[in-house]
Amino acid sequence: MEQKTNIYNIIGKNIKKYRKQKGITQRQLAEENFLSDSFIAKLESVTFQTISIDTLEKIAISLNVDISKFFEEDDK
Repeated sequence: MEQKTNIYNIIGKNIKKYRKQKGITQRQLAEENFLSDSFIAKLESVTFQTISIDTLEKIAISLNVDISKFFEEDDK
């Protein structure tokens, strides 16, 4: 049976991708959204970390990306 990637891993990888595209640091993203640096680091390092839809939406807005982009699996 095919192993399904954890949704939080997909979200974390996408947050990292869009943050780097915008050219900001984890700290800048954290500060912009009133989050801790370690929270962003854990999200991006695909360490299991839950995240609320509200927080995800705030991050999406600060990265100028539609929230749905965080759920897209990379086929590579």
